[in-house]
Amino acid sequence: MLPSTFFPPVSRQSLKASLEMKCKCHGVSGSCSIKTCWKGLQDLKDIALDLKNRYLSATKVVHRPMGNRKHLVPKELDIRPVKESELVYLQSSPDFCMKNEKVGSYGTQDRQCNKTSNGSDSCDLMCCGRGYNPYMDQVVERCHCKYHWCCYVTCKKCQRTVERYVCK
Repeated sequence: MLPSTFFPPVSRQSLKASLEMKCKCHGVSGSCSIKTCWKGLQDLKDIALDLKNRYLSATKVVHRPMGNRKHLVPKELDIRPVKESELVYLQSSPDFCMKNEKVGSYGTQDRQCNKTSNGSDSCDLMCCGRGYNPYMDQVVERCHCKYHWCCYVTCKKCQRTVERYVCK
């Protein structure tokens, strides 16, 4: 038996728990005379959502002496004991939204963001709820390109105005 301080990585536990039985029928006209089954993973999106929820509900723990050993216990004593499937942490993560040279974070103020994106470059996520400012930018790009027989392309340069956004 493994010591009680051994906790398998939660990501592996989550993957193992997400295994589900999948089956496929074979036979004439789908008669299912032969059935093949295997264990497969759920959609990666569902697994990632489960891990994100565990991350967001992680419990802060501290080292407390118990006998001649130290154990990790919840920092707030009124919290129930931590389960093996839960995430725990000793130190809070740095706030990467704000500039902090000590941890090497430049923060997100004045960073360009994408107003229409739902990804990590979205203004809502990148600006950490502080909002963003629009500004107009002049972009020069190649346009009206023509291919000339055998071997080269000529283009004109066009200038257009684009609306961009930066975090407050």
